[in-house]
Amino acid sequence: MKTIGIIGGMSWESSIEYYRIINVVTREKLGGLHSGKSIMVSVDFAPIEEMQKNNKWGELTDVMVTAAIQLVSGGADFIVIATNTMHKMYEAVQRAVNIPILHIADATAYRVKKQNIQSIGLLGTIFTMEMDFYKKRLIDNFNLNVVVPEKKDRMIVNQIIYEELVLGKIKQESRGEYIRVMKKLVELGAEGVILGCTEISLLVGANDTSVPVFDTTRIHAETAVEIALGEKNL
Repeated sequence: MKTIGIIGGMSWESSIEYYRIINVVTREKLGGLHSGKSIMVSVDFAPIEEMQKNNKWGELTDVMVTAAIQLVSGGADFIVIATNTMHKMYEAVQRAVNIPILHIADATAYRVKKQNIQSIGLLGTIFTMEMDFYKKRLIDNFNLNVVVPEKKDRMIVNQIIYEELVLGKIKQESRGEYIRVMKKLVELGAEGVILGCTEISLLVGANDTSVPVFDTTRIHAETAVEIALGEKNL
């Protein structure tokens, strides 16, 4: 079994889910008392959120590279970055280490394509929904049509993530807002919806919309286990 290196803490609410899913899936696959081999570097999210807000992506890259190097030193065989947004610096982090990094968008896109979906809705932070680092990968590498909410709804989705979900606050009115936004994505032609922030699955899931939902946290963690157990190559 390979050792999964996890860059976590963004937020720790979703990092807990990564750890839980990795161990549950490993036990389901191997039985008995088996659990996943993993190490985690968990960062302090407050300064990271401040740097995101102030577009200090160079400094954020340094934080991520440092965490990845720590994982390599700790014996990780490959790395998962337990957040969608920070895949903005995926290429720079990958260049800095000699072990592979499992891209969260790739793992998710393979699941989307398996269901023969061509047009996919995307929810996430404002950075994930508006910048090219995530959408462009889905478009260029997987030939998907990506649908994002209108500007007003993007702001609502982002606000709920940063002011509620990363703090572990689950509000029914916010769940209603996400359901409304997902319904609009379907009306715009989305055949499925990517929950492109690792906290979103704390609020909504497969039962909250009429189309398939792709929970990036679960997909990323499950794919990591498949790689760790040699069921899939990276």
